Amino acid sequence: MGSSSTSQTARWRRALWIALIINGGFFLTESVAGVMAESASLQADALDFFGDSANYAISLAVTGMTLVWRNKAALLKGATMLLFAVWVLANTAWHAWAGTLPRAETMGVIGGAALAANGIVALMLYRFRRGDANMRSVWICSRNDAIGNLAVLLAALGVFGTGTGWPDSVVACVMGGLGLHGGIQIVRHARAETIDYSAGLSEAAE
Repeated sequence: MGSSSTSQTARWRRALWIALIINGGFFLTESVAGVMAESASLQADALDFFGDSANYAISLAVTGMTLVWRNKAALLKGATMLLFAVWVLANTAWHAWAGTLPRAETMGVIGGAALAANGIVALMLYRFRRGDANMRSVWICSRNDAIGNLAVLLAALGVFGTGTGWPDSVVACVMGGLGLHGGIQIVRHARAETIDYSAGLSEAAE
């Protein structure tokens, strides 16, 4: 039993390290590409990559710790996702007001590469999706990333086809909404686990 648990932890840590390296690299790539292409959706995706990199680092730090600390980490990640989502929506509103026209070709190339990378990460973390709040939060982040990358590709097609920046703004709004939804899910799950854990301790004390 102990050997199985140790093996599971080792696989979890290895998966997190790979995810951290991939997300850190794509944060830098999409940050530069998003500014050059004047794309709100690419900038939203870049910020999401940064948030996930921080989340994976936090998850690595608390791996093997008690449930209380893992839940605290999940709460922090959920709060971070909510803050990033608000920034994405504000940045998108600015781009829509300014009427910027993104470069569809850059969006398509970078979005496609990011989708491939996040698809690999999501498949790698799929086995951990029903774990504790910390594991579940990592899976939700990865799933949202893959959906967001696909949305960037659709935005690129929309910009190319219409010659306007509205498809980019719409997709960025959707990504911001996904961030809000994912953050709320993570916070709720972590709070529920914390309440259950505290109730269990109280019963044990009695």
